[in-house]
Amino acid sequence: MRPLTEEETRVMFEKIAKYIGENLQLLVDRPDGTYCFRLHNDRVYYVSEKILKLAANISGDKLVSLGTCFGKFTKTHKFRLHITALDYLAPYAKYKVWIKPGAEQSFLYGNHVLKSGLGRITENTSQYQGVVVYSMADIPLCHSSTQRAPSNNVRAKGKKLLNPTVWFGGRPQLATTRSSGDQVLAFSW
Repeated sequence: MRPLTEEETRVMFEKIAKYIGENLQLLVDRPDGTYCFRLHNDRVYYVSEKILKLAANISGDKLVSLGTCFGKFTKTHKFRLHITALDYLAPYAKYKVWIKPGAEQSFLYGNHVLKSGLGRITENTSQYQGVVVYSMADIPLCHSSTQRAPSNNVRAKGKKLLNPTVWFGGRPQLATTRSSGDQVLAFSW
């Protein structure tokens, strides 16, 4: 387990900043202690410095994981956020989407959300902006990206609002699971 290099830190922080913006500093300097990011087997872990010092006695080949897995670096050195980071991104998210209870399960099974299934959305959400998707009971469901800004789509032509397309291997395909959290929401009003 080692600290991230400058390039790895930059790539990871750019990805996280897409969802929480300038609140990134609040993720590292928390009131309950100082937290840091560590790399182990191409996976980035979010761990408190207190636990990190205790884990220094364990050899790297015997260590499976430490802290919360935030994501991983691909072979092409891109950073992919995991769904396990959702609990830490959700409180600081700048842009949010709420889905009504009737459309929530359908969305989680990989179907589209109709326009009637959208509860609300944060104002000024731009195109390709990272959002956190919530249920109407304020339970975070996943993190995603918008394909179009809702403000650009004034005319209501279609009923399809959110497209739960998951990116696997660089090409979009419909999926019935939300374990990866790498989702793209397409707004088509």
